[in-house]
Amino acid sequence: MESSRGDILDAAANCFMERGYTETSIDDVARSLGATKGRIYHHYRSKADIFAEVFRIGMDMNYAAIEPFRNMGGPAALRWQKMAFAHAVQMVVTKPYQRTVWVGVKMHLRGATTPEQRSVFEELLNYRTEYANVFREAIIQGRQDGDFHFDDLSITNQLMFVTLNSPIFWYAPRAGETRADIEYLAAQVVTAAYRGLGGEEKGKRP
Repeated sequence: MESSRGDILDAAANCFMERGYTETSIDDVARSLGATKGRIYHHYRSKADIFAEVFRIGMDMNYAAIEPFRNMGGPAALRWQKMAFAHAVQMVVTKPYQRTVWVGVKMHLRGATTPEQRSVFEELLNYRTEYANVFREAIIQGRQDGDFHFDDLSITNQLMFVTLNSPIFWYAPRAGETRADIEYLAAQVVTAAYRGLGGEEKGKRP
């Protein structure tokens, strides 16, 4: 991504995470960036355009993180663990983008979008649904293999993502935090989600 646009999106993602969509203005993004509104308008027509791109890039990051494991051979439960771990790490290291995705979903569910935004949001939400379906297929196969034990697929899938996404609500970076610390945290999140799927403790970290 071109660096100037990337800087704008990073600043906007932080603003959306801290203030939400409605309370964030182009002025807020410019102040956070230490730039003029003109620099932002040079790249984006509106706040809605910036928001949509932050949402899309947040999902692009997630797809890229799980890509090495999507077509992994072997047990589906192991494939799920690898993808879930990559996803949980994303929730920590790209938290502002992932929190923005959550804000977008909330806005759509509340119907708090304009007619013009609605078509863009539908495309973004379809993109997110396709991503969720990768995990859904893995847990279905894992249940068929006898590694997962759950009843209602829809409820279980929702609860799984609530757990895996949870760092966007409670995680805060600590002084001196290392990559190993982040991965340890992500592994604990995955373990909680794995148990929620009725998975048996067969191994250590993904």
